Amino acid sequence: MYTYDELKYFVDNCTHCPLSQTRNRAVMGKGNLKSPILFIAEGPGRNEDRDGIPFTGKSGELLDRLLREIHMSRDEVYITNIVKCHPPGNRDPKPEEQEACIPYLKYETLILRPKIIVCLGRIAAQRIIRPDYRITREHGIFMCRKGVWLTAVYHPSAILRDGTKLPEVIADFRAIREKLDTVIERD
Repeated sequence: MYTYDELKYFVDNCTHCPLSQTRNRAVMGKGNLKSPILFIAEGPGRNEDRDGIPFTGKSGELLDRLLREIHMSRDEVYITNIVKCHPPGNRDPKPEEQEACIPYLKYETLILRPKIIVCLGRIAAQRIIRPDYRITREHGIFMCRKGVWLTAVYHPSAILRDGTKLPEVIADFRAIREKLDTVIERD
C-alpha cells in the first residue's frame, strides 16, 4: 500500500497517457485525508491545470458555496478527479485516459476509506456508479456498494451554465449532509 505522498509523486510524474504531454501540472486530489466524504469529478479544468489544485475558479467557488450550505468546508472533505491531467479544450476525458488514471483513484480511495462518495457530474457518475447512469433522472439518489454510499450531483460547471439546476443541487447537498450524519451516528 502506498502512502499519500508516494501516490502524489506517481501522479505528478505520470506519463501513462497523452494528457501528460499537454498538461502544465498534474492535479492530485486535495483535502482531509480522514474525511468520511469523497467528491470525484471527471478531470481538472484550465484553472486547476495552472494551479495544481482541484476546483479552483468559478466552479470551485460554487462548490465552496454548496459546502457552506451544508455547514462544511473544503477542510472537512476530500476532492479529486478521475483523470489527473487537464483534457485539452476542456473536452470530456477519453475512456483510455480514464483507464490510465483509474489506478490512482483506486489508491486514493483505499487511503481515504470514505463512507460516502459523491460524483460531481455525469462523467464521474458513469465511471464510478454505472455506465448508463442518467444524472438528470438519478441525481441525489443513494446506493450502497461494498459498505460505501454512492450518489451523484450535477457538476458545478453545469450549474454555472444553467442556474435553474441550483435548487436541485442544494437539495442534493442537503441529502448528502443527512446521509453523512446518519452514517456517522452508526459508527
